[in-house]
Amino acid sequence: MIKQAILTQAEYYPSTHCDERPENADISLLVIHNISLPPNEFGGDYIKYFFTGQLNPELHPYFTSIYQMRVSAHCLIQRDGHIVQFVPFSKRAWHAGISSFQGQNRCNDYSIGVELEGADHIPYTDLQYKSLQQLTLALQENYPAINLARIVGHNDIAPGRKTDPGISFDWTRYRQLLICK
Repeated sequence: MIKQAILTQAEYYPSTHCDERPENADISLLVIHNISLPPNEFGGDYIKYFFTGQLNPELHPYFTSIYQMRVSAHCLIQRDGHIVQFVPFSKRAWHAGISSFQGQNRCNDYSIGVELEGADHIPYTDLQYKSLQQLTLALQENYPAINLARIVGHNDIAPGRKTDPGISFDWTRYRQLLICK
């Protein structure tokens, strides 16, 4: 359930890496991403720290190249299915970057970004698919313009620049979960 643009069953960990959507923006796109920090490693709070500008570059050599980036997503689904929300759905999270969907640029303006803790080539967990299903259904109830045709991967809106959620994401399984709710 979503109340005041926050998923009630999520842990809310607010980020300042967001801003207001353009006036009259129609939230009509769901973008699926993946992230792991350090790359291909799971667990811990590094993603939370990254999306909130608190990542310590001394904790891992990789972090020195990303710790000053100002990015976020609306939600993160961890390997155990736990959902963390960083940005209210009514605000613009900074997840898509340079992007376009069906000729409309600036996908952040009208999309919701969901990160799965994972990597392109590592299968996602059953619990992640279940949580993604529940989150998606709640989003579709609150933002009816997000239909099956308007759920995409980061790779779809930033081709050549992004590859996530990757070859390990089972789009057929995910879409079946939405149809067979």
